[in-house]
Amino acid sequence: MEAEASFSTISPPVFDGDNYQIWTVHMETYLDALDLWEALNVDYEIPVLPANSTMAQIKVHKEKKTKKSKAKACLFAAVSATIFSRIMSLQTAKEIWDYLKSEYEGDERIRGMQVLNLIRDFEMQKMKKTETIKEYADILLGIANRVRLLGSSLTDLRIVEKILVTLPERFEATITTFENMKDLTRITLAELLNALQAQE
Repeated sequence: MEAEASFSTISPPVFDGDNYQIWTVHMETYLDALDLWEALNVDYEIPVLPANSTMAQIKVHKEKKTKKSKAKACLFAAVSATIFSRIMSLQTAKEIWDYLKSEYEGDERIRGMQVLNLIRDFEMQKMKKTETIKEYADILLGIANRVRLLGSSLTDLRIVEKILVTLPERFEATITTFENMKDLTRITLAELLNALQAQE
């Protein structure tokens, strides 16, 4: 109970209109941790209590009603003022969630264009002389994760290949060592990054 109370004091991630896919992952986890995801994901009806209800029926009725209200309150708290003004007239958490999805997720064609733009950005990346391996890898992994959130794939092997091809000359000795010791198509991203960071 104490852990649940302390978790509920954590603010939900606020959506301001950008990075919808990332926000939804955060929000789903947040609502699930508060045991509110079902109230949002499944638009269940709250049955009317019979005239001579038992205490158990009253308790279940109140819990279901409270969960729906809490899920709606969480969504209201998790959006910027501009987005709130668009959703404030919606009646249920499910309606709000569906509206945000239709408004910000985009259709298949839009997601396809976003993926293409991200892949182009990925291909254009080159490690700067002032960058560390960690900084460069974080940029590449950030792009790859955004591609994955859009439902496409950018594998760790492709990231390894990109790093190997775009490294500055100062890492040539490490790459040569890898080539001599291991098949580069089987090296993991973690192995490569650890070896390169050790050289830095």
